[in-house]
Formats: sequence, structure tokens, C-alpha cells
Amino acid sequence: MTSPIAPDAPLAAPVIAKRRAGVLGRLLKRPLAVIGLIIIALTVAGAVFAPWLTAYNPNEQLFDGLTLEGSPLPPNAAFWLGTDLLGRDLLTRILYGARTSLIIGVVANGAALIIGTLVGVTAGYFRGWIGGALMRFTDLMMAFPALLLAICLAAVFQPSLWIVAMVIALVNWVQTARVVFTETSSLAEREFIDAERTIGASTPRILFRHILPHLLPTIIVWGTLGISTTVLLEATLSYLGIGVQPPTASWGNIIFENQTYFQAAPWLVFFPGAAILALALAFNLVGDALRDILDPTQRGRA
Repeated sequence: MTSPIAPDAPLAAPVIAKRRAGVLGRLLKRPLAVIGLIIIALTVAGAVFAPWLTAYNPNEQLFDGLTLEGSPLPPNAAFWLGTDLLGRDLLTRILYGARTSLIIGVVANGAALIIGTLVGVTAGYFRGWIGGALMRFTDLMMAFPALLLAICLAAVFQPSLWIVAMVIALVNWVQTARVVFTETSSLAEREFIDAERTIGASTPRILFRHILPHLLPTIIVWGTLGISTTVLLEATLSYLGIGVQPPTASWGNIIFENQTYFQAAPWLVFFPGAAILALALAFNLVGDALRDILDPTQRGRA
């Protein structure tokens, strides 16, 4: 006699595929999420097609890029966002700076997600002294202020694009580990996991076929929201002078280099600051919408 399907058994593959296909449709029905997607798409397009969108080199000090007194030029027909204190085109540097923010955002946040997921799943599934040790280490890392820890790590290593990405990843994995640990601990006690253990399923099969697919919505949401945090942290480190080093364009170091002209040439701070704010807000809008769509406990509050 065929036994009935357990109420908490894993969803069939076609049902999961159909649900994932519907996520984009529901996302596009949310105006704020659409605005976020448009901002992200424009930022990515600007970063990828920067060499074709501007005729200038980001590090080129233009002969006509300064006034006769040696001051930056305001926005005009030749330089749409003006020039900086060295006579470089600000729009060009912002477009190339978008590459830095996106690369660090994706790489650092991806590494943080991998580390946090591995720690959280291991601690939540095995528990015991292994889980206790991993979670106490996570609590210890969370006790340090993220910015202060990032400054200390960046000061130890020679700042560069990839070093900054590594530093941010080492700081940001703890929140993901805590969330994944909580959900994995709950999933490990479900009846379908006990059934898998009873029939002799191996630990890798249980983790990759049953635990991780259920964690995927949470990982996607945290990954999207984490990019905004990563972008802001990179801009902060670059502004403090311990992030991506000049002449490599970064939104944070553009503000850092031109802050002395804040009153005389406010566009040098306003435009890169607006770019940082817009990109961080865009990822937050998309992340919040994904959380409402993928988290069953949030759907009724939308």
C-alpha cells in the first residue's frame, strides 16, 4: 500500500520550477522593485559600456579640464558632470567607478554568502560541539563593529581591489551564518529529513538534495540585500583612504580626493554620493521585494 505524502516533504521539481518562474512576474508587479531593477540595469550598463559611453580616459588630466585659475569646471556641454581637481572628466570616473563598486559588491558578497552558508549549514545540521564552536566563533565576530574590523584588516594588508573585497567578505559573512544556522536547525528536525536518515541516505545527499534547496530563497534574499551593504562599506573604506587606491576610480575615493572642494565645487561630492545612494537603495528595494515574495511569513504583509 502506498503511504501518503508527508505534509512537509520536499516539493516536486516541476512545482519548484513553476514557483521560481513566477517570482520574476510577481517582482515586476511591484513598482519600487521595478525602479530598483532599472537603476541596477543602468549601473551595470554604464559600467560595462563605459569605454563607448565616454571619449575620455578615467585617469587622463585634460588640458582644458580646469579653469584659468586651476579650479574644476562645473557641468557644461563638454563635461556633463564637470571635472575634478585634476581636470579629469567626472562622468568618466563615475562610470569606471561603477565597475569597482559592482565587482567588489558581487565578489565580496558572493564570498561572504559562501562562507556564511557553509558555517551556518554545518553548525545547524551537525550541532553538538561542532555547531557550538562555530556559533561561538560567529558571535565573537559579530561582537566587533564591522567598520572597525574592516579598517583593521585593511590596514594590515596592502589595499587593492581584491584585498578590499576579501576584507569585506571576512566582515559580512556572520549575519548570513546566523540566519542559515537558524533555518538549518529547524529543517534538520523535520520528518522528511528523519525519513531520509532512516533509509540510509548519506549526509551529502541530505544536505545538497533537501537542506540547501530549502535555504535557497533565504540565500537569494540575503545576497541581494548584502550587495547594498557591501557597496556602502567599500565606499566608506575608500573615503577613509584604506580602500581601493587612486588612480583607480572608485565612488568612495572620488569623494575622498575632492572633499576639499566641497563648497567651491559641490558637484564633485554630490554626483558620486548620489550614485552610491541610488545603487544601495536599488538593491535594498529589490531585496525587500524578494523577501516578501519568497518568505511565506511575509506574503500576507505585502
